[in-house]
Amino acid sequence: MADLKYYDVILKPVVTEKSMEAMSLKKYTFYVHTEATKGQIKEAVEKMFTGTKVVSVNTMNLEGKSRRRGATKGKTAKRKKAIVQLSQDSADIEIFEGL
Repeated sequence: MADLKYYDVILKPVVTEKSMEAMSLKKYTFYVHTEATKGQIKEAVEKMFTGTKVVSVNTMNLEGKSRRRGATKGKTAKRKKAIVQLSQDSADIEIFEGL
C-alpha cells in the first residue's frame, strides 16, 4: 500500500447532477487515489475542509473503459470514487458553493 499524505488522497470533486442533488443531504462525492482507504479519506476531508465532521465514507472502484482507435485497443485509467456523508452540525464544503 502506498504511503499517502492527506493532501494526496482527494484528487477532484465529482460534478454531476446526481452528486449536486446529494449535497442537500450533506453527501459530497470525490475522485480519490485508487489505493486510499476509507480511514484515509475521512482524515483527508476533515483536515482539508475546516469545520467538517465525517459520519461515513462509501467507496467504489471504477474499472477503465475499453477504447479503440483504429486497430489499436486499450483501456482508460482505473478510478476510485468516494461519497462522504457529513454530520448535520458540520460545516458545508466551500468548493461546491459556486456550482
